[in-house]
Amino acid sequence: MPLIIPKTLPAFDALYEENVFVMHRERALAQHIRPLEILILNLMPTKIATETQIARLLANTPLQVHMTLLQTASHSATHVSAAHLEAFYKTFDEVKNNRYDGMIITGAPVETMDFEQVDYWNELCEIMDFSETNVYSTLHVCWGAQAGLYYHYGVRKQLLPEKMFGVFEHRVTRPANPLVRGFDEVFYAPHSRHTGICREDVDNCAALRILAESDAAGPFLMSTENGRQIFVTGHPEYDKYTLDAEYKRDVAKGLPIHVPVNYYPDDDPAKPPLFRWRAHAHLLYENWLNYYVYQNTPYDLGDIQRVKHEEA
Repeated sequence: MPLIIPKTLPAFDALYEENVFVMHRERALAQHIRPLEILILNLMPTKIATETQIARLLANTPLQVHMTLLQTASHSATHVSAAHLEAFYKTFDEVKNNRYDGMIITGAPVETMDFEQVDYWNELCEIMDFSETNVYSTLHVCWGAQAGLYYHYGVRKQLLPEKMFGVFEHRVTRPANPLVRGFDEVFYAPHSRHTGICREDVDNCAALRILAESDAAGPFLMSTENGRQIFVTGHPEYDKYTLDAEYKRDVAKGLPIHVPVNYYPDDDPAKPPLFRWRAHAHLLYENWLNYYVYQNTPYDLGDIQRVKHEEA
């Protein structure tokens, strides 16, 4: 089954050209199947690129998925047109009475700031509160993972001596967990961040389980036992050239940046990068949608609070 998105969303044409199975809403309504309702809080400034990356991963599953894009009302995006936001995004006031099978909270380029200094922090806290009652399973990515870990469990981020930048080797630590079902024992994933979390802080939180980690990049994939809250510290959704664009941007600005680790052949930015994390990115999102969303969410979304209470 496909991802359901508007035909006018830029991601529709991009994914169609890649031979990714996407479906417009009119066709989906003609089928007698309830699609999974996935809410995506897109905090990235590059909104169109990010929504396309996530849509690509959600589309590559046998499930029918309807995604709703969410923006913050307390922060004005500057890298995308107001017309795009008006056409495709909702605010929290528009969705706060709805229920969703799953939710994704993306990263954001505000990691060196204290959480409370971020202009939309209070709104994000309200949305994370909402996710506990109105969403069955929430997937937090990069800064979104750091924000969720801090808000829900008091796990603090730490400023790194230099940017964690590149494609790093990870190992699965809990191979029996459904989220890493089918993973190789060692796999690659990209990171692009100035802050991290301490493994000891995660270990000291009884609610969290580390499912995969890296000697260089630290804990990568964490989850509560029931999979209601899932945290990914890297960027598995990145496409082949995302790190390349970030690297060349920072070089052009004269910022201190090293060549992304394990990315360019021979560490030569003149050579096309190696796309070595794509399969596991697709597998992670497919496992999340299947095992923690589709298999567990009640058919009637109005029953989410009752089911979560019974399983608590």
